[in-house]
Amino acid sequence: MARLVIRGGKKIGGTFRPLGNKNAALPMLAACVLTDEPVVLDNVPNILDVENMLKLLADLGVAVSRQGHSVELCAKGIRKTELDRELCAKVRGSILLAGPLPARHGRATVFAPGGDVIGRRRLDTHFEGLDRLGIGMAWKDDAFHLRRKRVLRGAELLLDGPA
Repeated sequence: MARLVIRGGKKIGGTFRPLGNKNAALPMLAACVLTDEPVVLDNVPNILDVENMLKLLADLGVAVSRQGHSVELCAKGIRKTELDRELCAKVRGSILLAGPLPARHGRATVFAPGGDVIGRRRLDTHFEGLDRLGIGMAWKDDAFHLRRKRVLRGAELLLDGPA
């Protein structure tokens, strides 16, 4: 059996900056479409899911600039509200745009998200929450069609499991 022996008595020091994680970065990237002001995010991980989300945003018309682990986004130039089908199939986080796009632009078309297949990962909690806020959804032609039904209002939602 392997073991790790630590002999104390010596001072250690230094700094360590942990990298950001995708579960925090993807919702923040999606939220950038809520404003036409520039948004700068630091400590964004340089991983495939983040890169695919940035491609999705750029395809919508969001200006995206990346330098190292910093990303600057400006959604002032959004020119469409239908996500790219192939990019949606590459990143589960594409579903995170189902709220911000109709919130700001009145509608969105989102194709089934892809990403890692790690057990049951339902989408109904997302759509129930959006409906309670004021965004309706219809499934047609292999896509989720979302439309703002009214002025959005906060609502209580019971999260009965991982979404």
